[in-house]
Amino acid sequence: MTPTSPAVATLLRALRYAWRTPLLLWHACIDLPIVLLLIALGRGGALSHAAIRWFAGSLLWIFGLRLRREGTPLAGGTLFVANHVSWIDIMVLHSQHMMGFIAKSEIRGWPLIGWVVAQAETIFLQRGNGDSLEKVMDEMAQRLRSGRAVAAFPEGGTRNGRALGTFHARIFTAAVQAHAPVQPVALCYGVRSQAQHVIAFAPRESFLGNLLRLLGEPARPVRVCFLPPILPAGFNGRRGIAQVAQAGVAAAMAAA
Repeated sequence: MTPTSPAVATLLRALRYAWRTPLLLWHACIDLPIVLLLIALGRGGALSHAAIRWFAGSLLWIFGLRLRREGTPLAGGTLFVANHVSWIDIMVLHSQHMMGFIAKSEIRGWPLIGWVVAQAETIFLQRGNGDSLEKVMDEMAQRLRSGRAVAAFPEGGTRNGRALGTFHARIFTAAVQAHAPVQPVALCYGVRSQAQHVIAFAPRESFLGNLLRLLGEPARPVRVCFLPPILPAGFNGRRGIAQVAQAGVAAAMAAA
């Protein structure tokens, strides 16, 4: 691809802002109240879930992210685990399947996104609080036993997007306790995952700063790869599950 001159790149970014900003405002001010109504009418059922998936998918389209799904998400009580790049990962996964996320409690205060994830059955974790973690694990196991999907980012947080972090085994405890399948998901931004570092938070970049920067980025493909499920009964504890899940996600990210 021929490199774009700085002047042309600046012009193209300005044009993207001019096109996408009104769409984002419409989505927040017009579409969001409709989604609120549908969620209320759906009472946590299929209508509510469909409204959240539509809202997330439309938001991604506004940001120029063109999704392609590989594989099929399991129905019922499944623990989905994915690599964590940015806040937008939650929107990508919600656009494909309804799942209650394990997320840091700070997300509640994020504009727009905080509300969406709160309505989408999110379980909030106070990082560094052992009691909070135990409550989260109990809630995860209960949901899995009742046939509801739960999602987590086993790396424990976002990074610079240039390397996959270690999958911490503790997050898989709930699946082992509930005898529920684990389905790894690889989120691959750009061709051959080459835009992971672009989507990731820059050093000391805030949520709002990241959102505004991504709003001006060129359109790019996103592969959402739902990998073969892992059945806890076939592995020797949560550590083995974590290792297999991490290896699967790493292989999918490296694939063309």
